[in-house]
Amino acid sequence: MKAQMNKFLLLAILLTVSCNQDSTHVIADLPKVLNEASGIDTTTKSDVIWMLNDSGNSSKIYGLNRNGIIEKELKIDAKNHDWEDLSSDNEGNLYIGDFGNNTNKRKNLVILKVSAEALKGSDKAAVERISFKYSNQEKFPPKKKKMHFDCEAFFHYNDSLYLFTKSRVKNDFGKTHLYKIPAKKGNHVAELISTFSSCNTSNCWVTSADISDDGKQMVLLTQKSFFVFINFTSNDFFNGTFKQYDFKYESQKESICFKDKNTVYITDEKAHGDGGNLYEFKLD
Repeated sequence: MKAQMNKFLLLAILLTVSCNQDSTHVIADLPKVLNEASGIDTTTKSDVIWMLNDSGNSSKIYGLNRNGIIEKELKIDAKNHDWEDLSSDNEGNLYIGDFGNNTNKRKNLVILKVSAEALKGSDKAAVERISFKYSNQEKFPPKKKKMHFDCEAFFHYNDSLYLFTKSRVKNDFGKTHLYKIPAKKGNHVAELISTFSSCNTSNCWVTSADISDDGKQMVLLTQKSFFVFINFTSNDFFNGTFKQYDFKYESQKESICFKDKNTVYITDEKAHGDGGNLYEFKLD
């Protein structure tokens, strides 16, 4: 058994590449209304880059161009309890992750689906509510050593929604749990699939995720770096190989999405006079 474990660890090291060259460059200064941008995504057949703010802000989403200019502002018919991430499907529908859960005691976790048709309108957009709870959470809140039920990252893939939790456990901040729920209206129990650990410090919190249009690459964002996973099988995105891209400049990076298979967009929050930008990062 020990020999098998050592073999597995060696294989993991060989399959993992750390890329220290930071290819991030600023393409736009975000408008003041998006100083706390926590979610970003694009939709099919549109050049608009959608963004949102997290808790404490209005229930609106904003469509920007590459220059950081807001071209569309849409009110959402739902409260912003703690919006944390955005995702979209192949039909152009947008999903808002209202699952921020710092204290691990929320019982109203929900993902809001905004139809592609509603995104074209100017009136308050109606939503479908995809409510869920975690299959392995028994107490609200749990004990400190089990505070793994915060969440800031998810994406849509093959008619399901995949969530990546954010650990609040000291010395285990880099651990994320992967869950799956159906991408349809109703009340669901999130199925635990797998886990991954980036590092142990708070700058390793997972803050956003996305999957490429062809379903062959998955990204996880932290303030310190981001990870690109490939060669995974089925829906366990952690069973493949990955590359780690380290940032030279650490900031409160909160959202990531694919622009295309070779490029990702990243945003960070404005804090202490720094950040509040839209970045572009070219992958190897």
